[in-house]
Amino acid sequence: QIIVDDDDSKVWSLYDAGPRSIRCPLIFLPPVSGTADVFFQQILALTGWGYRVIALQYPVYWDHLEFCDGFRKLLDHLQLDKVHLFGASLGGFLAQKFAEYTHKSPRVQSLILCNAFSDTSIFNQTWTANSFWLMPAFMLKKIVLGNFASGPLDPEMADGIDFMVDRLESLGQSELASRLTLNCQNSYVEPHKIRDIPVTIMDVFDQSALSTEAKEEMYKLYPNARRAHLKTGGNFPYLCRSAEVNLYIQIHLLQFHGTRYAAIDPSMVSAEELEVQKINLHTSNEQEEQ
Repeated sequence: QIIVDDDDSKVWSLYDAGPRSIRCPLIFLPPVSGTADVFFQQILALTGWGYRVIALQYPVYWDHLEFCDGFRKLLDHLQLDKVHLFGASLGGFLAQKFAEYTHKSPRVQSLILCNAFSDTSIFNQTWTANSFWLMPAFMLKKIVLGNFASGPLDPEMADGIDFMVDRLESLGQSELASRLTLNCQNSYVEPHKIRDIPVTIMDVFDQSALSTEAKEEMYKLYPNARRAHLKTGGNFPYLCRSAEVNLYIQIHLLQFHGTRYAAIDPSMVSAEELEVQKINLHTSNEQEEQ
C-alpha cells in the first residue's frame, strides 16, 4: 500500500509481480466494482511468462484530473518513466484520460482497452453524478449490480460474476461513490492527444454493460487500433476467459519486445512459443465459428 498524495487517506493498493528489472511494466486498472485482485489470472499467467505486471486499486478521487495527478505521482514513486496500461471499463476510460493528461511528456507507451468507453455521457447519468456521494452504500451497490449479466450463464462466467460481487461487497461507500462519480461525470477523451499511442481494443460479442454505439465510438476514435474480439466473456472476460485475454495481451506487447519498452524479461522471450500460441488462438476461433 502506497500513499503519494498530501492526503494520508488516499492509499493506493497494488500487487507488483514479475522481474523488477523491467522498467516499462503492464499496469491493470479495474472497473467500478473491481479491486486490484480481479486481475489475479493475468498476474499468475503473465509473470509465469516473464512479464512484470502491476494491478492497482485506486483511492477515493472525485474527478478525473485529481485521479491523473495521483496516478502520475504513483508512477514517480515507483520510478516508472513509461508504462503499458490495461484498463477495464472505468479503468479503460481513466487510462485514456491519463494518456491525454500526460500527452506533453508521455507516460503511456501503449493501451489495452477492455470493454472501455470514451465518453461518460453514454450512461445517461451525468445529472446524478454529483449526488452519488450522498447515497448509502447499499444503493450504490444496487446501481452497480444492475449492470451485471443475469439469466443463464456458463459456469466460468457465473464464477466471474460471483467473484466480482464479492469484491464489490468489500468496497466502502466513499470508494463506490467516487468511482461511480468518475464513471458518470461529464467527460470525454480527446483522441488527437493520444493518436500516436498503440492501442488494442478488447471487447466481447455477448451481453455486457456497453452499448453497441459505445463500442462503435471507440473504433472511430482509434481507427488504427488492433481489435481483440472475444465471442463471449460478458463484463469480466479477464476472469472468465482469461486464457484468451492473456494471449491477446501477449500479442499486444509483442511489438515492444527487444526495445526498452518491453514488459518482459528478454531472457524469457521465445518467438516460436508465441507463434504457436497465435496459431492456437486462430484455430480455436475458427472452430467456434463453425
